Amino acid sequence: MRNFAAFLVLVFLGLASGLAGGQPSQGAGRQAILDYQLTEAKANHLIAAIPQMTKYLMSLPDVRERLARSAKMTPAERLAQLENDPAAMAILKQHELSARDYMVGVPTLRMALMAAQGAADSPNVVASPANVAFANANLAQLKPKLDAADGGAGK
Repeated sequence: MRNFAAFLVLVFLGLASGLAGGQPSQGAGRQAILDYQLTEAKANHLIAAIPQMTKYLMSLPDVRERLARSAKMTPAERLAQLENDPAAMAILKQHELSARDYMVGVPTLRMALMAAQGAADSPNVVASPANVAFANANLAQLKPKLDAADGGAGK
């Protein structure tokens, strides 16, 4: 169940960031990730929110249908959908995050960490030099936290 939950989170985040293959908004999603500035506090808030958001998403009876509908939405529509979900917004508020912070910040953090681990040359990894430097400086602390958040997502 945890692997399926982690898969759903990755699919959701890929859709949320506007980076899913074939999306006409790919350039906008890419630029949002490049413009997002990671900080230690923001990274910790994002990581802390992942398991709760995943658990919430997994609890929805129509999770597969929601993901399919989200795949057809623009990033702005997906952002509005998240902002109009009181339960999801309550989770984000608890972690001092906006809907945009979560939808852009989580993929930004993941890709910065991937780049810091040597995946910077991959065409699918988008990260600003500042975020890669941040990830390099904090890799030893953030990577285990993110791994734990991903592993605990289905609990």
